[in-house]
Amino acid sequence: MDLTYTQEEQDFRARLREWLGKTLPELPAKPSPDDWPGRRAYDCGWQRRLYDAGYAGLHWPVDAGGRGATPTQHLIFLEETERAGAPYVGANFVGLLHAGPTIAAEGTAAQRARWLPPVLRGDEVWCQGFSEPDAGSDLAALRTRAVRDGEDYVITGSKIWTSHAEVADWCELLVRTDPISAETPKHRGISWLAMPMDAPGITVRPLRTLAGSTEFAEVFLDEVRVPVANRVGEENDGWRVTMVTLSFERGTAFVGEVVACRRTLGELARTARANGRWDDPVLRRRLGRLYGEFGALWRLTQWNVSESEASGGVPGVGGSVFKLAYSHARQELYDTVAEVLGADSLALDGEWALDRLSSLSYTIAAGTSQIQRNIVAERILGLPKGR
Repeated sequence: MDLTYTQEEQDFRARLREWLGKTLPELPAKPSPDDWPGRRAYDCGWQRRLYDAGYAGLHWPVDAGGRGATPTQHLIFLEETERAGAPYVGANFVGLLHAGPTIAAEGTAAQRARWLPPVLRGDEVWCQGFSEPDAGSDLAALRTRAVRDGEDYVITGSKIWTSHAEVADWCELLVRTDPISAETPKHRGISWLAMPMDAPGITVRPLRTLAGSTEFAEVFLDEVRVPVANRVGEENDGWRVTMVTLSFERGTAFVGEVVACRRTLGELARTARANGRWDDPVLRRRLGRLYGEFGALWRLTQWNVSESEASGGVPGVGGSVFKLAYSHARQELYDTVAEVLGADSLALDGEWALDRLSSLSYTIAAGTSQIQRNIVAERILGLPKGR
């Protein structure tokens, strides 16, 4: 018996493990990586299975449609689904891990009732419209403009790196509702909107990544009308709402990936033993250090999830510590993959090659490492801002 878990938590793990053992063999074959409509259908089908079995939204509060599970049960769910090789959230990533939790924390009762149940059931997919071509890592410098016209905002501008825009029903969109001026600093005058992706005036152009995938897109907005009722939070208070979104993105959205990296590290050690690379003491020390780093990251994950629960469901700035450390540890892990596999690591059809290419983006995605260092320095350590 594992004395770190209660009997209720051990029973939860046993039921989940049994359900996964019965359900995973029934899943259809995974679609091609380039078949985004097929991938959407596959990911949403898995989400529906989770919903019907009572495992959807474990980390969401009950009044938002979630299951009200404890932080430990949430972590057990992540451990067991990764151990069993279950599908990841995939195209449901933004809705389940960013937009949904933000609406649960900041939305009205009507907004929760409209948008959260379809996310949990896998009926609707969300994308993220935050970054812009001219803003770089300075998100507050966004220029996409929303002008009030009666009960609508009329939106003009463009977004880039819009996750899953090709197959999304909704977009969590940041717009400028008050121009930057001497009286309005750039962090003010921003609003957070839910934009229907079938609205007239929206053009989506997929972007092909280094790994050959097209999960990102450019989105062009030409006088797109979005109801004022779709605004989450007050007008011009979107930067504060955005900080809630980013706290989920950095604090708890990557927890499943930490489990996956720990599994990859174990497989890498076995591969090194099989191909003779294990005889290199420098490599063994590197693997041992990575084992310690990912173990520490898992403990930090547990702390972040517990803190989120204690603070009403919203993670704190500790998410920036996690995101900063995790991004670099993941890159080093896949650099070590290349060291163990040698030339085989360059084969794009290899087991870890695409993951290695993807790892290069992690010090940029969800806020660059430079931004995370600023947050840690100023908000956690209390250091003065640079002049």
